[in-house]
Amino acid sequence: MDISVKDLQEAISIRQQIDNLQRRLSSLLRGAPQRPTAPTAPTAATAARRYFSPTTRAKLAAAARARWARRRGTGGAAPAKKKGQLTPAGRRKLSQLMKARWAARRKTGGKQKASSRKKGALTPAGRRRLSELMKARWAARRKAGSK
Repeated sequence: MDISVKDLQEAISIRQQIDNLQRRLSSLLRGAPQRPTAPTAPTAATAARRYFSPTTRAKLAAAARARWARRRGTGGAAPAKKKGQLTPAGRRKLSQLMKARWAARRKTGGKQKASSRKKGALTPAGRRRLSELMKARWAARRKAGSK
């Protein structure tokens, strides 16, 4: 694509005329925001911010004020109920379920015998076997190192 200098100058002239006309139009429309004619890359300042209309900003501010009022416990709204709290009826139901569960356990066999050794602990026989295996491994390393 071969474009002459004359064609480029004419294109620039047309672009300037379009920009001037857009500025005049926006001033006629009482300062309506001017849209850019060419796409521009977002900068760090513009990419992080979004445009909100004044109505939307007012709604957001009112919602934030209401949240803070609820948190402080002031304002027209009733204080929010705490989450995760059991009601007396729920506590009573849980108690009945647990009593039934423990009664069933007692009925089937009572208390299970707990193991005397701690989970994951070595028995004396296991400790002896491990010791013998480690001694054999060390002897093999010493023998390989002396060659």
